[in-house]
Amino acid sequence: MTVNPAPLVTLANGVKMPQLGLGTWPMNDAEAAVTVADALRIGYRLIDTAENYENERGVGEGIRKSGVSRDEVFVTTKFNRKWHSVEGARAACLASLERLGLDYIDLLLIHWPNPDQDRYVDAYAGLERLLAEGLVRAIGTSNFKPAHLQRLFDQGMVPHLNQIQLDPYHRRDDLVAIHRARGIVTESWRPLGAGNDMLADPVIGGIAERHGRTPAQVVLRWQVQQGFVTAPKSSNPTRLAQNLDVFGFALSDADMAALDGLDRPDPTMFDADSFGH
Repeated sequence: MTVNPAPLVTLANGVKMPQLGLGTWPMNDAEAAVTVADALRIGYRLIDTAENYENERGVGEGIRKSGVSRDEVFVTTKFNRKWHSVEGARAACLASLERLGLDYIDLLLIHWPNPDQDRYVDAYAGLERLLAEGLVRAIGTSNFKPAHLQRLFDQGMVPHLNQIQLDPYHRRDDLVAIHRARGIVTESWRPLGAGNDMLADPVIGGIAERHGRTPAQVVLRWQVQQGFVTAPKSSNPTRLAQNLDVFGFALSDADMAALDGLDRPDPTMFDADSFGH
C-alpha cells in the first residue's frame, strides 16, 4: 500500500521539509533498516533519528535499501551533550554522517540543552558554521524551553525548528507562541503519547468514530492541522500507512477545541532544566 507523501513546510531559510515522517526511537539498527525502507517505499519522506538512539547505521541502510533517491529523503538527527562546543558540533555531525553513510544531513538538532554545563549557545554557534559549510541544510534545537531559546535569541540566533514533547495532553502553548513569533517551526516528539493511555481517551475515541478514523489519526491530524511537524514511530505496516494518511480529512473547530481541552499537568514529564543526554 502506498500513501500520498506528506505536504511540505518551509523553514525560515527556505528549506522545505515534509510535515509528517517516521520516528525511529527505540528501534535498533536491524529494525530501523527494515522499517525505514518500508516507510520510504509507501510514501514517507522524513526520517527522524539521533545519536542517542544508536540506530543511525540502520537508518542509513534503510534509506539505501528503499530504492528512493537520497535527494527525496529528509533526514533529521540530533547530538548529545558531550559535543556542546563549536568544534564538538562539527565532530558530532561528521560522526553522524559516517554512521548514516550520507554526504549531508537535512536537519541537525541539539538534542537537549543541558543547561547544567551551559554550553548550548556554543553548540548552536557550531551548527551555524556547519550550515555555512553545507554539511547540513537546516539547524535547530530539541527540548529547548523558553529561557533556553531566549539565550539564543540574545545572541542573534534563531533555530529553524524546535522539537518538543507535544500532544493533546501536553499542549506547550508558551513554546508554540514563541515559535510562531520568531518563525520557528514546531515539531512534536512522542505525538501519540506514552503507551496507549491517551489514545484510549473517550474524547479522542468519539472524534475518531465520527470521522471513521483511528484515534492515532485524529491526534496526528490535530498536530498537522496546527502546522506542526511530527514523526510518530511505528514498525507495523498497517499503522505506518495509517499514520501518514491524515491529510485527507479535517477536524472541525469543535473537534479541535475538544482536543485542546485535554491538556493537563504531568509531573512525570521530562524537564529540560534537569534531564538531558
